[in-house]
Amino acid sequence: MPFYGWIVVGCAFFVLFLAYGVQYSFGVFVPPMVDELGWQRASLGGAFSVYSMVYTGFSLISGRLTDNLGPRRVIGLGGLLLGLGIIATSQMSAQWQLYIFYGIIAALGMSTAYIPCNMTVVRWFHQRRGLALGVASCGASCGILAVPVLASYIIVQTDWRVGLLTLGIGLFVLITITARFMVRNPELMGLLPDGAATTTSGQTLSGAEVADEGGGWTLPEARRTLSLWLLLLAFAVTLLTVTVPFVHVPVFARDLGLSAMGGGLAIGVMGLFALLGSITLGALSDRIGRKQTMLLALSVQLLALMIFATATGKVSLYFGAAAFGFFYGGVASLFPALVGDLFGRAHAGAIGGFIFGGAGILGAWGPAVVGYLRDTDGDYRRAFLLCVLTALFGLALFLLLPRPQP
Repeated sequence: MPFYGWIVVGCAFFVLFLAYGVQYSFGVFVPPMVDELGWQRASLGGAFSVYSMVYTGFSLISGRLTDNLGPRRVIGLGGLLLGLGIIATSQMSAQWQLYIFYGIIAALGMSTAYIPCNMTVVRWFHQRRGLALGVASCGASCGILAVPVLASYIIVQTDWRVGLLTLGIGLFVLITITARFMVRNPELMGLLPDGAATTTSGQTLSGAEVADEGGGWTLPEARRTLSLWLLLLAFAVTLLTVTVPFVHVPVFARDLGLSAMGGGLAIGVMGLFALLGSITLGALSDRIGRKQTMLLALSVQLLALMIFATATGKVSLYFGAAAFGFFYGGVASLFPALVGDLFGRAHAGAIGGFIFGGAGILGAWGPAVVGYLRDTDGDYRRAFLLCVLTALFGLALFLLLPRPQP
């Protein structure tokens, strides 16, 4: 009988595959929306920014609800909202509808994906936490690899409305089914976290011991540490640039002379290398520590943004997409592992949701700013150079991150 924690990992993988695959297909829908509706890119980028702010901001609530009610109810309700929001978006005819259907309803559903899934995995694992989160995060990476290509194909064969409708129905049905198999923690099944029976400490920052796994920090206690606030600020700065390529690379690809399928392929390249980054950096962090691995991932992000800023054709575009995907996959698995290591697993949902929610509210406006600069300048050069400077600042903040002190 396999350890049930790996079943939880598999369910998290599938939920993240669906949710993030659809989320990062948004950029594929932007060109046909612009052509049919005549809206500005800044307006569409603004809708995605509202969406990002709502879904990350409401992680403050979904993380706490996951601790109290369990992931089954929280993720199941989120699947219903996310599916309904995408279905409604497929029928929109005015900009305000995009902001309501996609920016609010779908975003509320999306808020039950990243934090509830990953923090549930944190509760189930101890020794191999980085590996388990890396496997779970591969779901998002595989979704980014597969779903934008599928969406591009549907758009070419039909139109963007049919594409959104198809994706929305899939979310509605499949996430609600998968959520039934998510269990909050191993103790509810008479089990222990994987590895907890043989060890009470592991490696995190610079090989230091993890927080007490039996209890851990509460959210009020964590809020009184410098570590929490510096991690929140560093993650907020990182989030300013994380969603930019997924929203704007399809349009950037068209500016470089590529077809719509070429832009979708660039998103697929990000997904492929995000898959590699999740597994590679997640497992590596179990050996050398989370902070060192996070700094490595952020250095790769900086390189990717520099490539985008100087790209002149499809070769450089795809190299940048590969590097950015590798960074993204790694950070997606390292953040929840870092939270669990620093503050323990007992209140990981509330603490992770607080950090992710606060950082998301501060960092959600990257796509809108980049869209505005693109409309103003006529190209993406200045926007990507600004992203390079932002990524450099985020790297410096993570370099200063200390362990929390009582």
